[in-house]
Amino acid sequence: MSRKRVVVLGATGSIGESAAKVAADIPERVELTGLAAHRNAAGLAAQANRFRPEALCLVDAAKLPELQAALDPGYAPRILLGEEGLVELAATTPADIVLIAIVGTGGLRPALAAIEQGRDLAVASKEILVMAGEAVMAAAAAKGVRVLPVDSEHNAIFQCLEGHPAKHVRRLILTASGGPFRTASAEQIAAATPAQALKHPTWSMGAKITIDSATLFNKGLEMIEARWLFDVEMDRVDVIVHPQSIVHSMVEFVDGSVLAQLSHSDMCFPIQYALCWPERVPNRLRPLDFADLKKLDFEAPRRTDFPALDLATEAGRTGGTLPAVMNAANEIAVAAFLEGRLGFPQIWRLVERTMRAHAVTVHASLDEIIAADAWARRAASEGIG
Repeated sequence: MSRKRVVVLGATGSIGESAAKVAADIPERVELTGLAAHRNAAGLAAQANRFRPEALCLVDAAKLPELQAALDPGYAPRILLGEEGLVELAATTPADIVLIAIVGTGGLRPALAAIEQGRDLAVASKEILVMAGEAVMAAAAAKGVRVLPVDSEHNAIFQCLEGHPAKHVRRLILTASGGPFRTASAEQIAAATPAQALKHPTWSMGAKITIDSATLFNKGLEMIEARWLFDVEMDRVDVIVHPQSIVHSMVEFVDGSVLAQLSHSDMCFPIQYALCWPERVPNRLRPLDFADLKKLDFEAPRRTDFPALDLATEAGRTGGTLPAVMNAANEIAVAAFLEGRLGFPQIWRLVERTMRAHAVTVHASLDEIIAADAWARRAASEGIG
């Protein structure tokens, strides 16, 4: 049994912390060789002191003294700084796989650098494949490396698809909890506050992804991500609301059979599977007791009240620079909503206006995608003003 050497970008976020739990649970199978954080020096030092990786990266260089002061005496890892430090950590630290758990677009360049060096990717950052799925998957294919999904939904599909080509798939069915407003009226949704939107019924996540779950933009981004990960058209990617979050996603095959992956709502399950693939490794995670589940509910999403799914479908079908524009405009809109400068329904409206104003470049280069991202951020910010 081999031991996987893992670099974690975004070590102090919720995914990074879950990855640390996996490494602690199965130390004979997972070794953390590099850790990166944005500005949480104390959290990075705590993980580093525990796992003793050979290299660290802190994006906010101003926090370096705090990091150095918090490291154990006698422990002297290589310390990298800034956005360039992320790229260097991903490309030069001994690793079999690089876990990208950075929210937003900051993980794109490190991901491509890791691929260039022949490292497998475990992707928890939707934005990488939403923005540049075509480029990332082409680069991975050229280098013969695997892009392994960490999101519970895509990891579930990956497990269900094992050994089956895309031509055998009728539909990929992503499950959605429905978020905090699943049963809310249109009037309640229109008046939703940040405090209400941040109360997710199932998952404990960062603010940005929690708001995306409330708008269903999170699921829209996942639809585009699935399109690239599994090489299917957008019309074969569907969404069903499943409030218990036990069935993490399903695959319907052309013969009518459906396979589903089930587990408790714990990100350690998909992280472990991605890091240890293709092997399955015993652990101490809580198993399912079907007698306790009682029932599993499913319902169609309310697309009229949650337009994010249709906007994402349009962006995924069109491709080119439009998914990057949608993603960037949504980031600006969510930040404005959390700051009280934008109402909840205005998140969708701002994203749609920005998408409509964009002149799409198809089969875009990485530079064109980055330029479209920057344009969308400016346009959306002006749209709020």
